[in-house]
Amino acid sequence: MVTLEVFSFMRSRRRNPSARYLTRMTDEQNETSFDESEEIAYLRATPVETVLGNHFFVLLQLAALQLSATPANLTGAQLVIDTIAAMLQAGGSRLGEHVDLYKNALAEVQQLYVRAASAPAPTAAPAPEPEPEPEKE
Repeated sequence: MVTLEVFSFMRSRRRNPSARYLTRMTDEQNETSFDESEEIAYLRATPVETVLGNHFFVLLQLAALQLSATPANLTGAQLVIDTIAAMLQAGGSRLGEHVDLYKNALAEVQQLYVRAASAPAPTAAPAPEPEPEPEKE
């Protein structure tokens, strides 16, 4: 059975809000048990703006990872950037007091994208010149 470890992400984020986390999909049950009802209660008690803010930064990290790959995954990064921009456009000021922070962070990732897209493509090392053949007598 495939499970998406969203609740463990939220639990980890609650314990250390400044830490960076990624969610993952797995076919295995998580060996550490947690109280799902506690996680649901936490999500219900947490303002939606806070949950979305956490997701903005996870998505921004994902875009940055795509751009830092060699070669940069411009298509993947552009999808993430466009998704964040759409979320910001749709949410607007309803996203709370940190909406300007989210917009500034998005602008920084967009600048990274432009730099990565305009960087010259990595070139392969030139092939070594063949050795001259020995002269025949």
